[in-house]
Amino acid sequence: MAIRIAVNTRLLIKNKLEGIGWFTYENLRRIVKNHPEVDFYFFFDRSPDQEFIFGKNVTALVLQPPARHPFLFVLWFEWSVNRALKQLKPDLFLSPDGYLSLRNNTPDLAVIHDLNFEHFPKDLPFLVRWYYRWFFPRFARKASRIATVSNFSKNDIFKQYGVPLSDIDVVYNGANENFVPISVEEAQEIKEIYTAGSDYFLFVGSLHPRKNLVRLFKAYDLFCEQQPTTIKLMVVGEKKWWTEPIKEAYEGMKHKNEVVFCGRLDADRLHKVTASAFAVTYVSYFEGFGIPIIEAFRCGVPVITANVTAMPEVAADAALLIDPFDEQSIADAMQLLASDEEKRKQLIEKGTKRARLFSWDKSANKLWESILRTIDQSTEN
Repeated sequence: MAIRIAVNTRLLIKNKLEGIGWFTYENLRRIVKNHPEVDFYFFFDRSPDQEFIFGKNVTALVLQPPARHPFLFVLWFEWSVNRALKQLKPDLFLSPDGYLSLRNNTPDLAVIHDLNFEHFPKDLPFLVRWYYRWFFPRFARKASRIATVSNFSKNDIFKQYGVPLSDIDVVYNGANENFVPISVEEAQEIKEIYTAGSDYFLFVGSLHPRKNLVRLFKAYDLFCEQQPTTIKLMVVGEKKWWTEPIKEAYEGMKHKNEVVFCGRLDADRLHKVTASAFAVTYVSYFEGFGIPIIEAFRCGVPVITANVTAMPEVAADAALLIDPFDEQSIADAMQLLASDEEKRKQLIEKGTKRARLFSWDKSANKLWESILRTIDQSTEN
């Protein structure tokens, strides 16, 4: 009898994939293809695009209501998902965003990417904060096993929730394999489109408080004041979490006219914008992994990133590590790259090598091992 795996795929939304959505997409499409003997049941909360039905062994089920609010999260997972699992009786429920149904006894593998909400709860709206801090300790303790994306997060889950380290598997993220260096001519075309031909530091991510845009803006101002420069700052991402402090920091900039906002970019344009950057400035104060670091490495672009949480684990010595709580530290790293071409070359070479350690093929293999471990564990109990 075929293994039956139910999967929470509510974050597979056409043209709206973000960090966890990409993890879900890249891993599932490989696992479904590699294991045609397995029956997969994908749980969507809206009508799915056909590109997310990765094989004939996938059955798509739309469960109502759309889960886009803490109260609807509860309704979707505790009633709709619970009912579907009771009807299907799968061997495993895989949840790539870590949310589970507490009312169901199906063996489950929760992928908990990070616990930023435990460390910086005030970065989130009240209801979202309440949901995460009430439910996630319970999800972690209820899960048959947990997968996470770094050793940092593995140890954090252990410390915060007391889950034994032996029950937590590390499944590193990969990066889009289309992210490769581009020609000087193509890079110049991108610069002409976005920055009137100027070089630029690049930030990529949701414009969320923990991404540290407040200090990045202040650091860029400091950098511009240290010496005349034509290097701009480009910000890629939706203003979904554009808070008052972020707005005030931007409005208070002396050099805000040198900041370019691109909004959300599709994967192909994001690749070209990344590969054309002078450097990537990824200076969050909390990350469970940090995919843009690896994407920049793959594109042959130097990286400035933070010396806290998972970022040193991902970047190692292939990036300039800064103190994310110190604007001067960020500005000094910008200045170093702007003035030392040899340092830029060294970082590009190290980053290219470092990027080879991370791929979605490796990630999918590790996640599949974790799936089998969870199923085996449940049959033994």
